[in-house]
Amino acid sequence: MNDEVKILCVDDEPNVLSALRRLFLDEDYTIITANSGREGLDIIKNEEVQIIISDYRMPNMNGVEFLKEARILQPDTVRIVLSGYADAGAIVSAINEGQIYKFIPKPWNDDELKVTISNAIERYNLYKQNKALTDELKTRNEELITLNKRLQTLLAEKSESLEFTSEVLQTHQNIIDAIPIAIAGIDLNKNMVLCNDRWNRLALGTDYIIGSNISNSPLNDVVERLTNNGIEHERVIVSLRLGQYDGKIVCSYFLNPQKEMQGIILAFIDNDVITQ
Repeated sequence: MNDEVKILCVDDEPNVLSALRRLFLDEDYTIITANSGREGLDIIKNEEVQIIISDYRMPNMNGVEFLKEARILQPDTVRIVLSGYADAGAIVSAINEGQIYKFIPKPWNDDELKVTISNAIERYNLYKQNKALTDELKTRNEELITLNKRLQTLLAEKSESLEFTSEVLQTHQNIIDAIPIAIAGIDLNKNMVLCNDRWNRLALGTDYIIGSNISNSPLNDVVERLTNNGIEHERVIVSLRLGQYDGKIVCSYFLNPQKEMQGIILAFIDNDVITQ
């Protein structure tokens, strides 16, 4: 047994306390004695004990009264009553009021009392382990509740951020849709990734739609001119036919704030717009 086991024995008869000391002499227990209930209460106010063995009939404060007060001070103790007073009413009172583990008659059987104490200690240890696990589970549940609330807050913030981003993107799309010339964008792999309404209308029936690759189309020649002969040009303007419409297309790099190339912007101005 790793933890020290303290047993408080309370009896107004010194010979009974001496007998209990002798009984547990070979056991790894610390035996503490008190001659009255009041003395026993003074002891457990200052010292933790695991087991309390108390006589039932004592002057001034009987065993049930003592154990009832002891349970308030140290509710985890295992409480045992010794008594030669075999009144069924007293037994019921002891069990109900003091929440007694065992009611053992005097004179007791040494072997049976030793087994009772061993079982009481096991009961105490199991109770403490269960209580520790319950407390740990409660702590973990509180932590999970806190984390869940934090997660809900983060999700709400993320949702608000995504909604805001969606609104911004929609606003950007509305802006380019309102531009009176056809606008499209391709990434560095030459995939078309954006376009406005006018581009969609002019390119209807062609392969110049979002998701298509322009590597094998006339647009590729325009894009290649941006880096013609290894020289990067700011923009390239050429005549081009988009669907059924003739016009001029302007091709230029899209740069991020760090001046790193992110993609290519295409602006097609059909002749109908130019001549209006």
